[in-house]
Amino acid sequence: MILDFLEILNDYPAVLLLIIIAIATMGGGIPPILERRRRRGLENAISEVLELLSDNIGAGEGIQQGLARVAEVRNDLFGKLIGDAMQASKATSFNAAMAEMAVKSRSKQVQRVVNLILTSLEGDAPMQDVLFNMSQEYSRLNKLMNKRDTELQSSAFLIIFFVGLMLPAIIAFMIGIFAPKSSGMVVDDLNTIMAYFFGAATGISVLISGRMLGRMMSWFWYVPSFALLSMLVYILGFNLIS
Repeated sequence: MILDFLEILNDYPAVLLLIIIAIATMGGGIPPILERRRRRGLENAISEVLELLSDNIGAGEGIQQGLARVAEVRNDLFGKLIGDAMQASKATSFNAAMAEMAVKSRSKQVQRVVNLILTSLEGDAPMQDVLFNMSQEYSRLNKLMNKRDTELQSSAFLIIFFVGLMLPAIIAFMIGIFAPKSSGMVVDDLNTIMAYFFGAATGISVLISGRMLGRMMSWFWYVPSFALLSMLVYILGFNLIS
């Protein structure tokens, strides 16, 4: 069966090349995915961290004591970053340690929160109220962002599914039914054109979906894989039907 499969692909040299490219680029999209998951994990925890810090300050603790207590309570990455910042503040200044933590987070939301906290401290603002209000705002913000991301992901995968799987399968079925190999009709050139067309269309749909989600560069790595899958669906679908 494998030999029959390879024999079919001999008529499509670009597919054989695309298999190599797809294997080579498949791992390129993993680091951006992991980085985004790390960043969103920090951003989704902002509200809880600010609310806990507000409670600690309301209990009579200072900002540094409150942050140290937060680091003790939280065992996630956010807690580790805060704990490292509190350790660093013993050797440097509190502001410098917090700024370093913001840079290490690699998150614009976390960096904005740190800047707001430092600015509020310099202005002698009521920190308990400031932190509690910030926690509520960031809770609503991240809920909206997560809802938007979920909805866009559904739309993006639907685009890829219909363009990359459903459409080539339907066209392969129609050509296989009306122009089977047993009829003697020569459709090799047509099949080559259709296979390359579906590969290109699927690659474009992947880029469009990535652009919708704001992750086009990370999705770019998977263009060869999805294009290859679409071409194989058409080629194998035609051969099975005819």
